[in-house]
Amino acid sequence: MTITTRQIGPCFAAEVEGLDLRKPLSPDEVAAVHAGMDEHAVLVFRDQRIDDAEQLAFSRSLGELEHAIGTSLRAPDEYRLPTTFADVSNLDQHHQVFARDDRRRLFAIGNRLWHSDSSFKAIPAKYSLLHARSIPSRGGNTEFADMRAAYDALDDETKTEVEDLICEHSQIFSRQQLGFTDFTDEERARFAPVRQRLVRTHPSTGRKSLYLSSHAGGILGWPVPEARAFLRDLVEHATQRQFVYAHRWRVGDLVMWDNRRTMHRARPFPVHEPRDMRRTTLVGTPTVAQVTATS
Repeated sequence: MTITTRQIGPCFAAEVEGLDLRKPLSPDEVAAVHAGMDEHAVLVFRDQRIDDAEQLAFSRSLGELEHAIGTSLRAPDEYRLPTTFADVSNLDQHHQVFARDDRRRLFAIGNRLWHSDSSFKAIPAKYSLLHARSIPSRGGNTEFADMRAAYDALDDETKTEVEDLICEHSQIFSRQQLGFTDFTDEERARFAPVRQRLVRTHPSTGRKSLYLSSHAGGILGWPVPEARAFLRDLVEHATQRQFVYAHRWRVGDLVMWDNRRTMHRARPFPVHEPRDMRRTTLVGTPTVAQVTATS
């Protein structure tokens, strides 16, 4: 079957037809997926009744996997899934829904803020691939913002101002926005800030994008209040409705997005209902050299 894409978002995002992700991809199919990502930045594959092994095989056919180690507040003996997956569900290792006041759940509420996956790592993520195994009765959508279109819509003065700025990213910054400050000393060390460029250029298309995230809490050389106000203004600009696609999940959906050129956020859903979402993530490339000293 021929692979086709149909745009479903306002300026990006497309639904893919003609691929059965239970089967190995041919080189031409791999190339078609990458080409679709280059053009649309978000791809939706409907009705993919795949298991963990099939999701891993599809992901590995597209690039190197990132391992989800030390990125949440789940202790190693509390993992529900292997570290080849980021467990973005609300379920504990016994497949029970987290209690409302469970600190692991409260930390994960940070995913409702606009962000880019693993921007808090020195080597941030390239693609994320999220598969819906079970969904709540209502809510729980995921929204995506096109950071290419957001960059293009900036005035020339702002484009010049942001071109060479370097931000500091940490999950501590994003969680503090929600009033979550319950970090141990080990967690604070693990979530030490890393540096990322504010503007990225796509290696294939040459198109520029803003690289924003709720994890960004400072700009090198700027006073913190000024930096955070500036970043907040950019996020407000980049998440205007004309730049946003909202995905309403169905069981079996696999959605893949390019973290270098999009932001996303999860939306609320009933507290006591399970939402089993399993994410594989592909390793990206550094945006800037890291240093141990802060400035």
